[in-house]
Order: sequence, then structure tokens, then C-alpha cells
Amino acid sequence: MQYYSVDHHEPSLLPDGDWKLVWNDEFDGTELNRINWDFRMSMMGQPWPAWTDKGVTLDGNSTAVFTLMEEDGRPVSSQLQTGYNFMDEPVEKTDFMGDALQWNIGKLHAPLFLHTHGYYECRCRLQQKEGWRTSFWIQSPIIGASLDSRYTGTEIDIMESFEPGKILDHWVHSGGYGQDRQSFGTGEPKELDKTVFHRFGVLWDTNGYTFYVDGHEAGHTDKNPSDCPSFILISTEVHGYRRADRTPVPEAYDAIGDTFLVDYVRVFDQK
Repeated sequence: MQYYSVDHHEPSLLPDGDWKLVWNDEFDGTELNRINWDFRMSMMGQPWPAWTDKGVTLDGNSTAVFTLMEEDGRPVSSQLQTGYNFMDEPVEKTDFMGDALQWNIGKLHAPLFLHTHGYYECRCRLQQKEGWRTSFWIQSPIIGASLDSRYTGTEIDIMESFEPGKILDHWVHSGGYGQDRQSFGTGEPKELDKTVFHRFGVLWDTNGYTFYVDGHEAGHTDKNPSDCPSFILISTEVHGYRRADRTPVPEAYDAIGDTFLVDYVRVFDQK
């Protein structure tokens, strides 16, 4: 691994090679850059009660602060994305030239940033309390639109933390999220110091995905490689809302005010 310097910011830790920075957010200033990010508010065709567009602030010292907060008496948090999945937006009633035909896709939105192969890296400090999850991942806008991941992409889970100080092994999912889903894991779950920042990255190329934690290779899979331009997500989500009753877990109420800190997100191409 090698360091890559970015002016006045913490350096990146990259696989050996000749790299160029093609996209980044250092979270400078005091306002979120909405040219880079939008809030994800819906999932799989319905507004998602776990999310708010008010849970991210910048601290003025180049850090995005994701806060588990209370809204209308419920614990909620935010998810940022640089693009949109075509299945997320709720469907509104339509017809086709007067015919009673329903188009079962919600309104489409132009992406803010899509990219394919390269090295994707995030430096962050994990959540400190139980009751919510954090993650850094990549998703195809059209995942599941065909059986061929080369064309319609994968979900690439670079970092997922469902418990403070613990991260899951790394996963790739293709074929959508229904009957055709295929999921492959690599590496092992890890325990990390939750009080300090860590670097999480993936090298995505035509042969698959190699994952890194703090500069050390943490897993590789050649399953379901993708050539589909995809978008970046920084996620937080309160536990419990994915249950049938959409009820947050009790621990989430106790964790209100807890934070997940993101120092930067960067994307590199090989020269």
C-alpha cells in the first residue's frame, strides 16, 4: 500500500500503482455539497420511515457528522447518495395515452456521480452506541434489471457496521433483491477501535472486488463482476424499521444524539 497526499487533509492509503483522484468530498466548510450528494428518502418503492434529510451536518473541520436524532417522536438518521436506484422512488398513478395502464416505476432522477472501475475509499469513525447501523457502499442504478451483472451491476458492500466497534465481512449482491438475488461474501467480521478513524476501501476492476481495511487486504471475490456505472452511498439507519411493523428497537431511543463521523470519500482511477 502507498499513501496519496491530498492538500491539507489526511492522506489516502492506496494499493500499489499509479493513481489519479477523479472524485472526492473532503466535507470542507459548514454546508453539505448538494452537487455531490442527495438524501435517500425512499426504498423499494416506498418512503422509508428510518430516514430524514436533516441528520447530516458539517462541523467546519472537514468532517460530516451523521447524527441519530429524534423526529416526530421517532429515532431517525440520514443516508447520502450520489445517484438513485430506479426501484426506490414510490410509484404514482399514471396511464399510457389515456389507457388504464400503470407504469410500475417511480419518477427517475439524473445521477450526481456515477463511476465504474477504480479504488473507492472512505475514512470514518464508527457509531458509538447500539440501535443503528452505518455503512459505505456502492449500488447500481439498475441492479436486477437483468440476470447479467456485467450490464446491470452489483451492490458492493465496502463497510457495514451493525454494532459499535464491529464490521461485517464484505458482500456483493446482484440480480436485484427478489427471486433472482445472488449474494457472495468474502473476508471475516472484524472488531475495531470505535473511538478512532479507520479507512475502508475497495479495488473494483473487471475481475472482481478486493476489499481493504486500514491498508490491509480484507477479502477478494471474483463473483458477479460489474461494468455498470454505479453510485456511492454513505448510510446510517435505525434498527427495527425493516421489520413488518416498522418499529425502531428500544436501543435506538437510548442512542439519540450518537454520531457517525466521515472525514472524506474519494474515488481513484489507475493512470
